[in-house]
Amino acid sequence: MKELLDIAFSQVNIVLTILMILLILYWLFTMISGIDFDLDVDVDIDVDTDLDLDMDADSNIEGGNLDFEDIANTEVNKEDIIGKRRKPLKWWQTLLIYFNFVGLPFMFTFTCWIFIWWICTTITTSLTNSYDSDIGFIFFLGGIIPSLLITKIFTTPFKSFFKNLNKDGDAPTDLLGRKGIIQSTVSKDKMGSAEVVADGNPMSIYVKSLNGEQIDYHQEILIIKQSEDKNFYYVQSYND
Repeated sequence: MKELLDIAFSQVNIVLTILMILLILYWLFTMISGIDFDLDVDVDIDVDTDLDLDMDADSNIEGGNLDFEDIANTEVNKEDIIGKRRKPLKWWQTLLIYFNFVGLPFMFTFTCWIFIWWICTTITTSLTNSYDSDIGFIFFLGGIIPSLLITKIFTTPFKSFFKNLNKDGDAPTDLLGRKGIIQSTVSKDKMGSAEVVADGNPMSIYVKSLNGEQIDYHQEILIIKQSEDKNFYYVQSYND
């Protein structure tokens, strides 16, 4: 056991070991508590359309609620990136698609990659007895590509599984016809966020005005339909 700990926390492997511990703590905390880390943003956020998520070049998200869980479980579909692009994909976008960081929850793929990279580096440096020498850093860096390839193979079968789930791992909730509260002013093609209570659980969704009319911050809204790419909902103001 002591030898294993010495290898895991050696100068070569300590970075990945600490990162693995943090990821394990993250998943445990998420599963046990289910707490969202809400970050209230009161400024307009201009959205770069390099990923072209069905937005125009001047679209933005105003004053929305961004929470830690939304970021951690962000899933971007391949067709959303390449379907309506006017420019070629950048090299890093191609890599994200190829290695399944796109199409699956990011933190899921990222955790798989770090774990596999850690296993590859730990075993290699242990067999070569280089875990505490400068040569070990060659194995550390050399393990990036093999671990990414193994991650791609390992995570590919999960695509069909996650495709039918929402970010909380449950069957998708039907939000059409539900009422909610807009969390940012929207009009025309501007996208914002809204809070909807479904089955007793508050949910944050992205929305656009159905007819382009302005809907003010904290106004009650009615969800009319979902966009074709399923990235946001069309809503209109609701008056009792």
